[in-house]
Amino acid sequence: MADGVSGIRYPFDAPPREGEAITVAPGILWMRLPLPMALDHVNVYALDEGDSWTIIDTGFASGKTRKIWQNLLDGPLSGKPVSRVVITHHHPDHVGLAGWFIEKGATLSMPRTGWLMARMLTLDVQDKLPEETLLFYRRAGMDPDELSRRSGERPFNFADCVAPLPLGYHRLQHGGTIQMGGRTWDIRMGDGHAPEHATFWSRDDNLVIGGDQLLPSISANIGVYPTEPEADPLGEWLRSCQFLAPFATEDQLVLGGHKLPFTGLPLRLQQMIENHHGALRRLRTHIATPKSAGECFAPLFKRQIGQAEYGLALVEAIAHLNHLYVKGQANRTLRDDGAWAYQAL
Repeated sequence: MADGVSGIRYPFDAPPREGEAITVAPGILWMRLPLPMALDHVNVYALDEGDSWTIIDTGFASGKTRKIWQNLLDGPLSGKPVSRVVITHHHPDHVGLAGWFIEKGATLSMPRTGWLMARMLTLDVQDKLPEETLLFYRRAGMDPDELSRRSGERPFNFADCVAPLPLGYHRLQHGGTIQMGGRTWDIRMGDGHAPEHATFWSRDDNLVIGGDQLLPSISANIGVYPTEPEADPLGEWLRSCQFLAPFATEDQLVLGGHKLPFTGLPLRLQQMIENHHGALRRLRTHIATPKSAGECFAPLFKRQIGQAEYGLALVEAIAHLNHLYVKGQANRTLRDDGAWAYQAL
């Protein structure tokens, strides 16, 4: 199957159904787990180690996901144990059940930054939003009704869908290698969507495990959060795409964290760079008169943003404005309502 517009090709027409697995290469199974959000799934992979499996990413920690995993273990995974869990990055849909597998005897491999972030966030349980977070939202120009709603509700906590992680783990390092599924994989780190995001490039065949760093038909969320409000993750994302481009070839089968496996990675990396540059150009035109992040959805997303997508849209708008500010292409002033208003230079 080919995308007639982008030229990206999809060798598999449909994803595996719940509880099923598709062989995407010798010794590698592709499975899919549900997510309770607009992006309603995450892809996970199992690599055959002979008498056990290495799995890449895990899905949320929930009773439903555990049941699906147990059915996969008893069915497509042939009753063999999971000996190792490899996590691409620290987001809950990828790391959520890592601790559950470790309790069953698996080891954990992931980047140091991801492990530190996940450990910290699972311990940071809040019953209400702290004032620092509320200030961050006001600075972003969050819609007053949305701010009021969030102020009165228990916030999402990482620990709600991520099992506790173990004290010990094996560190994945940029420039290193890892043996998985009878192959040697080069480890290359990306940034922007998540700090120190691991991708794996097979030396033995044309396979790449891309997590959320390398996706086909959707863009990974690039967001700024209260933990680092002055960050420039978009700059990190663009640099990562440029860094990975020389390693990409047309015939590599890319196994991403969402959507379908695809080929055509050189073009896809170019698209991801150009898509953000296009968004930045539209944004600069939009902020010819000063605007807050909450007033910049239209040029960035070109569609109506509902409550379900509002949070991700806001942090991505901040990321694009921060990038213009860091690059000296916009300035900002603090408005009377407490929001930063950005204006193109």
